[in-house]
Amino acid sequence: MLPAVEADSLGVLSSTRGVVEEGEHVWMNSEQIQALSERWSALIGPAGVNASGLAAGYDRYHFFDGSERSVNWILLLDALNFCFWPEKGQPRWGITYQGEFLSGYWAEAAALTRAIEEGRPIWDAAYLRDMSREELALIFRSEQEQQIPLFEERLTHVHEVGRVLLERFDGQFSQAVAQAAGSAVRLVQLLVEAFPSFRDVARYRQREVRFFKRAQICVADLHALFRGQSWGAFYDLDQLTIFADYKLPQVLRHFGVLEYHPTLANRIDQQEPLPAGSEEEIEIRAATVWACELLRRALAARGLPMKAIEIDQQLWLLSQRIPDMRPYHRTRTIYY
Repeated sequence: MLPAVEADSLGVLSSTRGVVEEGEHVWMNSEQIQALSERWSALIGPAGVNASGLAAGYDRYHFFDGSERSVNWILLLDALNFCFWPEKGQPRWGITYQGEFLSGYWAEAAALTRAIEEGRPIWDAAYLRDMSREELALIFRSEQEQQIPLFEERLTHVHEVGRVLLERFDGQFSQAVAQAAGSAVRLVQLLVEAFPSFRDVARYRQREVRFFKRAQICVADLHALFRGQSWGAFYDLDQLTIFADYKLPQVLRHFGVLEYHPTLANRIDQQEPLPAGSEEEIEIRAATVWACELLRRALAARGLPMKAIEIDQQLWLLSQRIPDMRPYHRTRTIYY
């Protein structure tokens, strides 16, 4: 039986709780959660994190000029922050930026920064609303001539960002931030309400299950980019959950925190796709949310208080440093 939910303004913990308790494909190992909390300090260490607590490379690949342009840039970044993995046996999409080959999220961030350096006003809502297919292809061009996965869906999201910004916020995401009045929770709710592509909600046995992955990470990115000041100042970041994606369950499985039914484990290890919205996929994400919530509580009990979003970042960074992990689950989706 899972513990009581302490605070759940977004409904993520409460809506995923039933999935974890009823799930037939994914389980959490409480002993391994405790073991991970005991090893936490030794595992995390200083690697990959600079003095400000940001991932190495964050400043290098993210555009920031301290203005409303940066606020719109972050919104666009996380509107397009999903599904970078290649088909089985195919090369991963990536770009070369300042002499360095990047893939996945870092490649997306660098491509959007490169676009600004080339004179493309990707902070401008009208430009985004009217962007052509050819223009977006140029922004995400790869020297390997690979197309970024789910290109058409990304183009749709670019248009949505521009359109909604113009219709609801006078072209500036900073207006939404101002409406949230310092509340991370309220800004997540505004994102989910105003931008359909951010409504990361699934159905599990006739019940709504909320994850809000990209909406939550957008707020966290805004906080990080502005170093907790100006448009990045929020008083309730502790109310956000982790961002349920495919890298976190991979690293949690590596440490024995998540366990899969043998049939599901074999499908994942064979890199077979899991349909978006399937019971297996929803159970993986729900168990990831709760495993990290239980890890947060275990760390707090050991005198290591951390926000869920901080645990998320450290696990994601850890996943980048561990070689030879078993494959992550593969689901083609716009949500992560």
